[in-house]
Amino acid sequence: MNYEEFKTIVKQEFMSYLPEEYQHLKMDIRPVEKVNTVKDGMSFLDMSKESNMSPTIYVEDMYISYQETEDYRKVFEDVAAVVEKVLKEPLVTQEKLDFHNVKDNIVFQLINTEQNKGLLNSLPHREFHDLSIIYRWIVGCDKNGLQSVVIKNDLMEKMGLNEEQMFKLAVVNYKRLLAPTIYTMDDVLRETLREEGKPEELAEIMLSGMTADEMMWFISNNVRINGACSMLYDDVMQEIAEKVDSDLYILPSSVHETIAVSVNMGDPYELAQMVSEVNMSQISLDERLSNQVYHYDKELHKLTMATNAPMKRLDGLVAEPQLIYGTDSRAR
Repeated sequence: MNYEEFKTIVKQEFMSYLPEEYQHLKMDIRPVEKVNTVKDGMSFLDMSKESNMSPTIYVEDMYISYQETEDYRKVFEDVAAVVEKVLKEPLVTQEKLDFHNVKDNIVFQLINTEQNKGLLNSLPHREFHDLSIIYRWIVGCDKNGLQSVVIKNDLMEKMGLNEEQMFKLAVVNYKRLLAPTIYTMDDVLRETLREEGKPEELAEIMLSGMTADEMMWFISNNVRINGACSMLYDDVMQEIAEKVDSDLYILPSSVHETIAVSVNMGDPYELAQMVSEVNMSQISLDERLSNQVYHYDKELHKLTMATNAPMKRLDGLVAEPQLIYGTDSRAR
């Protein structure tokens, strides 16, 4: 069945897969703006309470699982188990968040501006070339990963902060909490070989003879989540530039990492074409960052855009041209 047919079955049947104790909840499915996209978010409301928060399950993700298994009942059972587990745990709500340590836990994230125009209307942000810096509040970090909340305008007001203050806090906090990291293709190969149970020494054979200026340098953070903004730190960029002894081209691999290469590695527009092709074929839409390539000047310590490729959006659609109003545009 197609997605719309699947969503109809979700509305009709999913609640029956939850235990009896949750049958009084009202299931609600509505569009939710996410980074780069809008998804159908499914939540569960207790109408007897003035305010409550439930897990948000994205129907598109359920549909992907259905496409893989072709068994929607199994998908419903698995998702219901997740929902039940989360409903039993205390949920993080704005009312329960501890504002005492908020200033120590604000970090930033880079997202694409053109692709997220609607989302950015509700978020404090600042533009950086074709990207925008948004803010997240880290509310927990354990073995299961990072738990953070995107800071919207109303939450910023509750914090008693403005965007300039959050930016200054994020610059310090990100480096302290999510230390920027640099790793090479050698590191990636060794990790891959280790996971496959193969000797790491194979990496040396595969990369033998490759010099520093021929290497790809990956830039992220210590948890490799939303690590693309590590390229905002000059000392990180300068460290790589000194190793390759040249300016750098920066390839936006995803919101989680970027790749630095020597400017001697090729033409920036050819590199941008490669980035665009990889984005469209290998990177999920919600993780794409940009189809452009950036340039880091080693002497000026400055990061600028190296390309102005026409594909501004990340979903394959063509960005609508900006119209000019208030002038007589008729030919004379």
